[in-house]
Amino acid sequence: MADSILDPAPTSARPRNPLSLRAILVIAALCALAIMWLNEDTHHRTSQTLAQIQQGHATRTKVNMLVRRLVEAESSQRGYVLTGDRAYLEPYVAALADIDEKLKLLNGTVPPAIADSDVMQNFRSLLSQKIGEMALTVRMREENRSEVVNFVVSSNVGLEQMRAFGLQADALIAQADAEVATKRAEVYRLLNASRFGLAAGVLAAFFAFFLYVNQTRVLREIDKRQKQQLEAERDALESQVRERTARLTELASYLQQTVEDERAHLARELHDELGALLTAAKLNVARIKSKLPKGADEVVERLKHLTETLNQGIALKRRIIEDLRPSSLSNLGLVASLEILTREFSDRSGIEVITALEPVELDANSELTIYRLVQEALTNIGKYANATRVTVNLKNYVYHAEVSVHDNGVGFDPMRLPQASHGLVGMRHRVEASGGRLDINSRPGQGSRVSGTIPRRTAKQQGDLAAAVSAMSSASYNTSPAPLTFPDTLN
Repeated sequence: MADSILDPAPTSARPRNPLSLRAILVIAALCALAIMWLNEDTHHRTSQTLAQIQQGHATRTKVNMLVRRLVEAESSQRGYVLTGDRAYLEPYVAALADIDEKLKLLNGTVPPAIADSDVMQNFRSLLSQKIGEMALTVRMREENRSEVVNFVVSSNVGLEQMRAFGLQADALIAQADAEVATKRAEVYRLLNASRFGLAAGVLAAFFAFFLYVNQTRVLREIDKRQKQQLEAERDALESQVRERTARLTELASYLQQTVEDERAHLARELHDELGALLTAAKLNVARIKSKLPKGADEVVERLKHLTETLNQGIALKRRIIEDLRPSSLSNLGLVASLEILTREFSDRSGIEVITALEPVELDANSELTIYRLVQEALTNIGKYANATRVTVNLKNYVYHAEVSVHDNGVGFDPMRLPQASHGLVGMRHRVEASGGRLDINSRPGQGSRVSGTIPRRTAKQQGDLAAAVSAMSSASYNTSPAPLTFPDTLN
């Protein structure tokens, strides 16, 4: 099967959206900065405008105070001129000093738009003229120049100057009021601009928030679709893997069964063909030996050696047949077959083998699985373990049978097995193919334990299990069981 089946389909690229999250955040930041700048600018300009309004009110107040103090000064000046009493000069001097101070304050607080206007210039000029006219009159009175004083008093010069100054003061106040009204209108305009700007900023922020929410929703939908696509691809891959695994398992089971069938066929061929030839040769040697004349000791000795060689060949043939297909398994049962296997292993390797085998009733495939597991475990122990003692246990339970092989050898790390450890892999596959489980427990320097659990087709009755356990408790199992007699077909 082509490997391309397992290749996942290419993932569709994420569609590009009109605005990314970064652009939305930039828009939101710009909106926030614009609102902050607008508020700061409006606050600054409003503060300046309110200060100018205060200057306008202060200008109006100071102009009124100047007019009042000028009227007081004129009254005191006329009282002194008419009576000659110097007591009138004290209010006059105080009013002039206060006028000078108020004029300085007015020059410092008047709005720039009024300070350079013609009205302000005329107001200062008329005030100076009026103060000069009063000072001239007072000086003339002090010099006793009565004719000049009478002329000034009897004429309307002072009245005309005071009326002109009053009109100019009213014009200046009107100009200050107009400036205050203008600044108030500007304050209202700034407040409206701030209000509309704030509203626009809020709308922009809401729009950015809407874009962010919409973008987040789109991204979530995209992620959801991608997750669904990945899950579908994962399910497809898992399905393909399961199908591949099932096919490989079936193939491995088929190969294993084919190997067992081939072993059985080869065992039958060796038993039927080679066994017949060796038996016939042995019988011919016996006939020849019976017909030899007396005194042919050398020939008899050679025939005896030939007979021993034929017996060794028959024994070798039997052992090969047992390795290929244990006939004792079908003729004597699982327990007897395991006893024979462990005894022969102990004889060949010189390793002490302790067995504790309970009778079990399993199907032929499960019994063969247990036999092969023990056989492979003993083979590995003989090759690699350097053990001096091996324990083989076979336990009989209600729903399953458990076999274990434990040695006191050098052990190994199950997580660092070489790739070529086909024996353990085949052992695991054979057990799992029977529906069981294989456990391998080992540590370097602490020996190893291989155990397999084989389920039953049907659960064993509790009474039968109790009887089997009772029989096991009364029976004696050791490393040197009584010799078993092979069937005639094996000879």
